[in-house]
Amino acid sequence: MHYFSYLKSEQDAEIFYLNPQPFTNKSSRETLSHAVGAALYMPAIRPNIADELVSGKIRGLVTAIIDLEDAIGDVQVEAAEKNLCLQLKHIFNLKKQEQITDEDIPLIFIRVRTPRQMKRLIALLEDSIEVISGFALPKFSLENGQQFLELIKEYNQTKRSQAPTLYGMPILETADVIYRESRLDTLLGIRRLLDDHKDYVLNVRIGATDFSSLFGLRRNPDMTIYDIGVIRDCITDIINVFGRAVNQYVISGPVWEYFKSNRVLKPLLRQTPFEEAAGKQGRILRMDYINGYVDGLIRETELDKENGILGKTIIHPSHIHPVQSMYVVTHEEYMDATSIIANSNGITGVLKSQYENKMNEVKPHLTWAKRIILRSQIYGVLRENQSYTSLLVGTKGIEQALI
Repeated sequence: MHYFSYLKSEQDAEIFYLNPQPFTNKSSRETLSHAVGAALYMPAIRPNIADELVSGKIRGLVTAIIDLEDAIGDVQVEAAEKNLCLQLKHIFNLKKQEQITDEDIPLIFIRVRTPRQMKRLIALLEDSIEVISGFALPKFSLENGQQFLELIKEYNQTKRSQAPTLYGMPILETADVIYRESRLDTLLGIRRLLDDHKDYVLNVRIGATDFSSLFGLRRNPDMTIYDIGVIRDCITDIINVFGRAVNQYVISGPVWEYFKSNRVLKPLLRQTPFEEAAGKQGRILRMDYINGYVDGLIRETELDKENGILGKTIIHPSHIHPVQSMYVVTHEEYMDATSIIANSNGITGVLKSQYENKMNEVKPHLTWAKRIILRSQIYGVLRENQSYTSLLVGTKGIEQALI
């Protein structure tokens, strides 16, 4: 599995300075924590999950979260569990029969409801659990968190040695996290809990939809989650607690809910980059994104990145390409990062960037540089004068990204 595998080799050569590198669910925790990227939610009741995951029908799919929680009605839970087990066992059998390999299987996570359900699924899945990468842990709290993480630890300590590590992805979305009077104590308590199980924690996810529901709010498609003050303040504190350079966790951004709506405000998606990438066809693609409200997603993903957040929950296949394209490292970022790391020898303190537009301070920017290098290995590095729009429109024509 690697990002942008759908591109032709000549497109790779024209777009990328360094190509994305392959990975599987057996890769290191550090790689996987940054590789989750655009994680597509899929209701566990869907009858054709296995085919959708391994057939390549969903172009660019790298991560899927199969949902047994909010996407499933309470009366559907038993049927959804049975279907999920059948689908994953089918994927496992395809792999066992060598019809597919580890490289053909996206990162798969299961969003469970409770620790009890997770324990039951671990038993029901048997060996087929080896095709998944872990569990998304909703409404993660000090009350249920210990149970979730102990179950994951117990599995990993008893699994067969060749089996991949199973990870947990806590989702912060409860009242005690967002209510001001309890937030700091709760976040610090969760941080201590995660630190005790860090080897099995892949990233920390933000459940802004549940946060918003506690105030009767829902962001307008013209807005980003950062325009909602009470949510923005909570995200800021989550970053403050979990995003520190010392003992840092990868934090994943909130879901973008829209794929079609009526516009009120003027779009902010600039026309020039699309024209430069594909001329008239680029302008057409830009309008498709604007009409599909993907321009808001692009803007929010950019704000995620600026705040140190990498990865995003998505609910529609049309969101895969815009989000993934935003995670590719630019040539300028890569040149800065490699220069900073190369000069982190105690001799140089500050130096002019290769692009001659900024000063790079070695010590303050070193952690940033290391994260850029890791991201570059997963998502690749663009050639000079290329931008994310090159990945959206390609270099030899245009494929409709909206479904």
